Amino acid sequence: MQLPDFPQKLGSVQVLIRFGVRLLVLIVFAMFGSIGFGRSLAALLWMSTILGAVVAVIRREPPLDTILNHWDEAVTYAAMCMLVSGFNQAPYRSGLMRRL
Repeated sequence: MQLPDFPQKLGSVQVLIRFGVRLLVLIVFAMFGSIGFGRSLAALLWMSTILGAVVAVIRREPPLDTILNHWDEAVTYAAMCMLVSGFNQAPYRSGLMRRL
């Protein structure tokens, strides 16, 4: 009996669904963080960036492939981490928190 040949690469749609589910899980965990939602989400996104890059290296995925892969997820998590970190710092830089 022969096993069916499963594709080695996931389609871009499956990667987008995987990304969305993971992001939803990160948001739920960040809601329960004791250091605040923004800081918790930034930390979880940073850890997801590292995890995505490690998985991409282990699976030997090419960084600039024609379909989405773990490298693309890692870059997206890093961009979102920088965006959330920027929003976390904005009230302190503008002096808003000193006025309150």
